[in-house]
Amino acid sequence: MKRFTPCLLAALFAMPSLQAMAAADLVFTNGKVFTGVPGQPLVKAVAVENGKIIKAGSDAEINALADSGTQRIDLAGKVLMPGMIDTHSHPVAAGLASLGANLLDEEIPLPELEQWITEQEQAGTTGEGGVVNIAGVSSAYWEQSSELGKHFNQGRWADKPLVLNGIDGHTGWANNAMLKRIGIDATYIKNLPSKERDYIGHAADFTPTGFVAESMWDQVRGQVPPPSAEVMLKAAREAVKINNQYGVTGWMDAASNAGHSDSLFDFTATEQSVGVLPLYRQLAENGELSAHVAALLLTNSKSKPADLEVLAKVMKQFEGVPNLTFPGIKVFADGVLEYPGQTAAVIVPYKNNNKNGELLIDPAHFGELVVAAEKRGWIVHMHAVGDRAVRESLNGFEYARKLGPAPVTHSISHLQLVNPKEFPRFAQLGVVASMQLLWATEESYTVDLVKPYISAFAYGYQYPAKSLKDAGAMIAGASDWPVSSPNPWNAIAQAATRKGPLGVLNAKESVDRQTMFYAYTSNAAKTLGLDTQIGSLAPGKQADLIILDRDVFSVDDEALSDTKVLKTYFAGKQVYAPDA
Repeated sequence: MKRFTPCLLAALFAMPSLQAMAAADLVFTNGKVFTGVPGQPLVKAVAVENGKIIKAGSDAEINALADSGTQRIDLAGKVLMPGMIDTHSHPVAAGLASLGANLLDEEIPLPELEQWITEQEQAGTTGEGGVVNIAGVSSAYWEQSSELGKHFNQGRWADKPLVLNGIDGHTGWANNAMLKRIGIDATYIKNLPSKERDYIGHAADFTPTGFVAESMWDQVRGQVPPPSAEVMLKAAREAVKINNQYGVTGWMDAASNAGHSDSLFDFTATEQSVGVLPLYRQLAENGELSAHVAALLLTNSKSKPADLEVLAKVMKQFEGVPNLTFPGIKVFADGVLEYPGQTAAVIVPYKNNNKNGELLIDPAHFGELVVAAEKRGWIVHMHAVGDRAVRESLNGFEYARKLGPAPVTHSISHLQLVNPKEFPRFAQLGVVASMQLLWATEESYTVDLVKPYISAFAYGYQYPAKSLKDAGAMIAGASDWPVSSPNPWNAIAQAATRKGPLGVLNAKESVDRQTMFYAYTSNAAKTLGLDTQIGSLAPGKQADLIILDRDVFSVDDEALSDTKVLKTYFAGKQVYAPDA
């Protein structure tokens, strides 16, 4: 007996095309549509059904998919693109910082700074628990540690703890009242191991200056009274709102399991280390998580393969939360390059101290951790600023590649210094370059706080985006918010111009806007491990879309920075408009 008649077979074979021709519930026409599909030219229109892309094509093709029940949006020539994706961010921490006293990296004279902090304290924006807590403080202040002390260690500040949070997330400053609360004094510093003593500023007699970095900064930060659960949920909502405002509909949270008082740079994960994950779950349950969150779990830089089991148990606790995925782990390979921190691991020693910074991973065993992560299907996402940290990260990935092809796509973020020998290795090893190209500018951070202290050769390869691209590396866009703005349009413009207040930083390393459009869409989706779901307007992918206020294909490079998002859609639903 025949199981299928010829007529039935014909009907079955016709079903996919019939389904594709089903009426769309939302269509965009008469636009300039960048699909994010590599090699595909701009099209005019897009059709959406049940939150997913049906087709991108001509007006005629898309209008044919509409009926009387379809919502029609005339783009009137405006640009429509996939939602932007950020491959390295700390949105909840950034949302929290945006709710309080935040200098936003602005450097103002110390008398004005004191006045501003006093006004913020009176306005009730500096936190609770008796500690005055200021976010977004420029690293340029740390050279003035003794001057900061003259302003904030006497008078009304003699007994009032003050903490200045460095915008880089790796450094800060605390006044004597705060140091006393923690128990940091000359005797404490004198008895520290030499490595840790390097992380705290002190005079010849070991009297602290207030400057702290890395693990010592963790000690200070961990003693700031934590915000309430209500404030943290508000911060998480703010994080989603701000990202959607800039057209960002997905991100990699680069330390999602680290809590307010956890030591980031000497982190030991437990099953209770859940960080901001409960906030994402609550937003998802409330229907408020209008973004894809790829949550990386922070693990100690010298973790062993067996240590990953506890992270798997944390992931299990949040399994099935809508729009929340767990692609893998985050590892710190080093710190920051700027003086006086200088904790980034460099090949040629810093000129002022003849030291090579701090390599946090163990080169002899890091590759074993990569292999163990791959066996679980996890990516390894590295924080690597200095050229030695980049080299040793790649060495770890190379160790794993000798054992077989990569089952996942690893990534390295920051990449402030990269030795040219490493350029081809990214493509050879399939490692994504996750870059914050908003930082590729001549300003105090790259000139005053770096140039005098590193080799001229290394300085010539700061943020080498073009060199990496030309060597075949996949570039992905990232912000590291709150270290810098989450606005991808600022970074896209900066990647092209590399202009800053002090000049142009390595003009030969500029990359074109088309490269950056892919960096924030299809390339970023691959970095998050979500490239089959998002990142382009290919049929079947989620309809995360943005409409822009200008033709980003024709305006000059600098005008790209001022691009505004008119509407953001997540799964076909509008989640942002300026007047909404």
